Amino acid sequence: MMRDDCSWGPGMMGGHYWQRGDGTPVKTLDQARQQADAFADRLDLRVGEVMQFSKNFYAELETPDGKLATEILVDPAGGDTGIEYGPAMMWNTDYGMHHRGQTQTRISPDQAQNHAQQWLRNRGSDLTAGEAEPFPGYYTLHTLRSGKINGMLSVNAATGAVWDHTWHGTYIATSER
Repeated sequence: MMRDDCSWGPGMMGGHYWQRGDGTPVKTLDQARQQADAFADRLDLRVGEVMQFSKNFYAELETPDGKLATEILVDPAGGDTGIEYGPAMMWNTDYGMHHRGQTQTRISPDQAQNHAQQWLRNRGSDLTAGEAEPFPGYYTLHTLRSGKINGMLSVNAATGAVWDHTWHGTYIATSER
């Protein structure tokens, strides 16, 4: 994670894309949720699912009416929090760095799951693709081994491109809202 705050470009909600932590290590899902809540408040969003991985904490942010808005990471070393790199930064049409407004969604959730499953198969993986969760401009899916969460990947809602979330490390636990 970056140690300095980075501003979004023009039209990017006038907020910041990272929020510096206070340097205190984040060791639990509850601590990660607190950091995520502070970041979400800046965007008038709320925290949904929070996941712990060996390299970071991950959280889904939702709009006040419960729609998925974006994904963020919390650095366990000192609590730095920011928009997740990869699809949340590059494909998110509402909260990403390349904000363009609405683009046409050509891929349905079922098609996104099929794209993800084919992508896994093409790489010789024994993982399966979970349910596609819709974010603005893309879907994120859990990858599963024997029905249990192993990792994550995303599928672009316009092109069907797949992006593996290789930065998380090993899955540890999940906390639902």
